[in-house]
Amino acid sequence: MGTVNEDAGSDTSLCLALTKIFMTKTKAYGTSKDMYFIAFEGLDGSGKSSLLQLLESLLKSRAIDYVITREPGGTPLGDKIRDLILEKSQNPPTARTELLLYEASRAQHVDQLIRPALQSKKWVLTDRFTASSLAFQGTARGIGWEKVEALNHFATDGLSADLNVLLDLSVQESEKRRKNREATSGVLADRIESEAQDFHQRVRQGFLQAAQVDAQKWLILDASKPSNELFIELQKKLIQLGWIS
Repeated sequence: MGTVNEDAGSDTSLCLALTKIFMTKTKAYGTSKDMYFIAFEGLDGSGKSSLLQLLESLLKSRAIDYVITREPGGTPLGDKIRDLILEKSQNPPTARTELLLYEASRAQHVDQLIRPALQSKKWVLTDRFTASSLAFQGTARGIGWEKVEALNHFATDGLSADLNVLLDLSVQESEKRRKNREATSGVLADRIESEAQDFHQRVRQGFLQAAQVDAQKWLILDASKPSNELFIELQKKLIQLGWIS
């Protein structure tokens, strides 16, 4: 649940080039609502950052205002809380403390960045949002969904993503990509990423459960596919919703 620079297992630069070619033939400037809030969810290494980058290129080409952000973090205070959550230490936060830290970061995030951006008619693209707390703390930590949902609602003041995009990936492939990232970039796994495989398996099941509960607001993608294929699926979904044409 750490760095936003993930190995998607494909050539992102090629995808960006294809997107530019596609954009020369079609053009849209939003719909009646004009702004949308999309959260990208999944295990670390699932390719969220690469898909975010491709969608960013699409929005730029269509002159659509947007902001890209992440959780935990997204604000100066949120980034400080992020460090407390993810750093490895001899005295790590307990499960309940961890959840409350995430929710504190989220409340600041919504009040200072997400809601103001939406009110300014900007799209908001975030790497993780409330579903991550359901998966990581509600399911994997065993706190339970009812408690997490109540805190999510309080922290967001009722705000939810218009669309949640789940990049579903096996735990084994997630770990493989993380190790490849460590080898190439030198970025070591954070405290959450370093949890055992059974923890991450529960996280994956938590995401899939969340997607089943509110299926109309979810798009599940097979993250073992190349990012250009995932981006095509995402574009089809956005067209189907009437958000782009």
